[in-house]
Amino acid sequence: MRVNVTVNGSKETVDDVWEGESLLYLLRERMGLPGSKNACEQGECGSCTVYLDGVPACACLVAAGQVEGREVRTVEGLAEGQPGDERLDPVQQAFLEAGAVQCGFCTPGLIVQSHDLIERNPAPSDAEIREALAGNLCRCTGYEKILDAVRLAARRKAALK
Repeated sequence: MRVNVTVNGSKETVDDVWEGESLLYLLRERMGLPGSKNACEQGECGSCTVYLDGVPACACLVAAGQVEGREVRTVEGLAEGQPGDERLDPVQQAFLEAGAVQCGFCTPGLIVQSHDLIERNPAPSDAEIREALAGNLCRCTGYEKILDAVRLAARRKAALK
């Protein structure tokens, strides 16, 4: 089957998509966007979180055929500018600066989910941050540095407005 989808603002056509193929496979293997990670393949860990029509979704649970005519934004799509000359989104930058990136497997999903939280709630409390990130599992950081990163990103985004 052929799938027409807008990914990170670019209209794309992907041919020979198998009907059982996931959006995660489509992004990583067919489109060369490795940011979303393939961890549990059951929607339990959040490593593959992307925006689907502006709403966070686990790409491993979405059939590629379901994205026909829709918009997907990946962690790569949060950065602004042209490839090779991108400026990181404040959430991406905050994760780096706060030391919230360890092995990097959970990071893309955490960044997308944190980005969504801050877009909806520019000044989230610690409880709101914890609730928003509850579906994202990290085995390396102990979460404190992740919370630090979200707080830092929220402060920076507020300063930009």
